[in-house]
Amino acid sequence: MTDTESRLHNSNFLRACRREPVDHTPIWIMRQAGRYMKEYRDLREKVSFLEMCKNPELAAEVTLMPIEPIGVDAAILFADILLIVEPTGVGLTFAKGEGPSLSNPVRSGDDVKRLREVEPAESLNYVFEAARLVRQGLPGDIPLIGFCGAPFTVASYMIEGGGSRDYLHTKTLMYRDPGAWHALMELLSRGLVKYLNGQIAAGAQAVQLFDSWVGCLSPDDYREFVLPHSRSVIQGVTPGTPVIHFGTGTATLLEMVCEAGGDVIGLDWRIQLDEGWKRVGYDRGVQGNLEPLVLLAEPDEIRRRAKIVLDRAGGRNGHIFNLGHGIMRQTPVEHARALVDAVHEFSAR
Repeated sequence: MTDTESRLHNSNFLRACRREPVDHTPIWIMRQAGRYMKEYRDLREKVSFLEMCKNPELAAEVTLMPIEPIGVDAAILFADILLIVEPTGVGLTFAKGEGPSLSNPVRSGDDVKRLREVEPAESLNYVFEAARLVRQGLPGDIPLIGFCGAPFTVASYMIEGGGSRDYLHTKTLMYRDPGAWHALMELLSRGLVKYLNGQIAAGAQAVQLFDSWVGCLSPDDYREFVLPHSRSVIQGVTPGTPVIHFGTGTATLLEMVCEAGGDVIGLDWRIQLDEGWKRVGYDRGVQGNLEPLVLLAEPDEIRRRAKIVLDRAGGRNGHIFNLGHGIMRQTPVEHARALVDAVHEFSAR
């Protein structure tokens, strides 16, 4: 093991992933490389979101942007969970000020049959090149987190054609044609495994699976239509690489999320961390789970709320501090820094 490999292996973040003792509770923030930072917004005035994602130099620049200003313990690669849909033949655009829009949505078994297999080494190599550049630019003790959307969330975007409140088209396909649904999920799962492992080979030390929409499902539907596919992705990840399995609205699904897999289970803010960890089991780490909008409060209140989350973790090995979902663009950078400083201060061993 080289000196850099040893420093990364013994970083607080990776030690927490392995539930080993740490100097302080590590913290990173979902969407930390993003639009709450002026430098990011200035760059976006010149370049579209997709152009940033597809330009390795720019993606690396944005990934590195928050590391020193807010002092986090890990970087997360700047990309988007939907980059993987383009290689399947589904069109992807991002209108300014709006969410993603997908053309040629998948609504039937015939639509599923028309999709192409994803070979990330060819179609998503720009993400891997960005990871290589980030790893070169990061301090030697700051791990890089790679990520992908979970099969359910990616499939839902492909079926709905964008964001949704009721997931009408998604659930219609699921219920009317389970065979087509599982074929779509299997195709995505195969591509996602290769995509995550490509990020690991390019320099990521851990990966996170984002299942942002899965909270719309009943427990029975999660077990039948989602769990086997999330499990296949997690089991396909390069052995020895920690996997964080994160979803929102999962309070009714936590035990099954654990069954699907993950070394660390992400908890959103809708459940108290101590209760969530008890249900997850102390043989796994947990990540979370401050309400993102708390960062709009005054620094004293941010510190008070951070301490509550840390107290609920009880100093147990395996806690990674994070928000319960992504940081809001209205967040002052100094408030993000206040949170990081508070977590480091209150959790110092």
